[in-house]
Amino acid sequence: MAKALAIIAVGLTQRQVSSDTPHLAALAQRGSAAPMSSVLPAVTCSAQATLLTGKLPREHGVVGNGWMAPDSREVALWRQANGQVQGEKIYETARRRDPDFTCAKLFWWWNMGAAVDWSITPRPYYPADGRKIPAVYGSPTEFPEGLEAYLGSFPFFDFWGPKAGLPSSRWIASAAQRTLRLHDPDLTMVYLPHLDYSHQRFGPEHPTSRQALTELDALIGELVECADECGAQTLVLSEYGIEEVSRPVHINRALREAGLLEVRATPSGEILDTFASRAFAVSDHQVAHVYCQGEGTLERTRAVLQDLQGIEQVMDRSEQGAHGIDHPNSGDLVAVSESGAWFTYYYWTDPASEPDFARTVDIHRKVGYDPCEMFMDPALPFPHLKVAGYLARKKLGQRGLLKVIPVDAQLIRGSHGRLPDRPDDGPVFLSSLEWSATNPEPVGGLVEMTSVRDRLLGALGLG
Repeated sequence: MAKALAIIAVGLTQRQVSSDTPHLAALAQRGSAAPMSSVLPAVTCSAQATLLTGKLPREHGVVGNGWMAPDSREVALWRQANGQVQGEKIYETARRRDPDFTCAKLFWWWNMGAAVDWSITPRPYYPADGRKIPAVYGSPTEFPEGLEAYLGSFPFFDFWGPKAGLPSSRWIASAAQRTLRLHDPDLTMVYLPHLDYSHQRFGPEHPTSRQALTELDALIGELVECADECGAQTLVLSEYGIEEVSRPVHINRALREAGLLEVRATPSGEILDTFASRAFAVSDHQVAHVYCQGEGTLERTRAVLQDLQGIEQVMDRSEQGAHGIDHPNSGDLVAVSESGAWFTYYYWTDPASEPDFARTVDIHRKVGYDPCEMFMDPALPFPHLKVAGYLARKKLGQRGLLKVIPVDAQLIRGSHGRLPDRPDDGPVFLSSLEWSATNPEPVGGLVEMTSVRDRLLGALGLG
């Protein structure tokens, strides 16, 4: 069987592959390269589900990084169970076609419970006393243990939060090289995240983002060299491109002001009440799923959203079908921002009533994605001393909240989720394989994201 290395370089676009990225440019020159189409929403969980299955959200059910469960009205973001993706994944198809197929899945999403031979993904421990202990999860158990014994502990705080950056991508790239050489999988799947962080913090054209692109290129150069040594073809993919933004849209506050969204006052601040609310939004970068209940609510909510500055499109169920997102998990309405705008999850209107998690890194309690978690609050005096004091108290067994995250949405300079205005600003497809029958040159110059699964199977000789 042929072998393949599939790298997701988060946030990379065709436009960024140039003389400034010599390793990426060399891969494109050697094999094939083209912009790739996007799914809506153009976000991590949806895009990866499409790459894994070759299906659109209407079929695989992953309509964003999170959604409201229709039966419980609970909002869940950043779930990791492989079984939540409906449809046959590439590693399931490959093993059905060849029982001897082997696969390593390194930090790709939908990792837990995946039918692969080696896996590793971030997964903290949550003790009963309310603490969060950084950790990874993997299978078999000795696989992540062996990687951490060899490379040191995974730099969890460099994977997400104010410190997020190069060390996380560097550790994953090193883990991939060790996995290739030690285990020799047929398919090795690798996720390199750090370009995305700089692009969202500062925008894709900022000098810091350009430096992150140089760093990414160097890591990919190392991985391609290792893949060549191991006899594996290399594919470099991305999930989306990131555009400059400057206009946060407070969609839930607009729904609250219209009398549609309800909150519950608690000892730890206001909590969005999904049961009492007639309408609320699960905000996800530049797309928001809006869930409605009650007679006449849909029409009233649509009117509110259409009048809200920064929204380009509001789609009901029938209109969602044109974008392949008409699934029961989707909102009754799906809002898409204008270019240059993005959606916050904020729903409180009085700072004194903000929930206690608002200024913490907490990806599971917030009813939407919060990019401000990548910043230390610039209004805090000596924030690093506050962090040090928190860690010291934590070691003594004391409980508390590390409130260092800003709630200033104007800090964000890059976002994604809407379909790109130009193909070169969307995701990219690069391969060490030339265009061929199993890796067909795209009609119109745009590789369909739904075709990547079959192109990977072709690279493995299982097409």
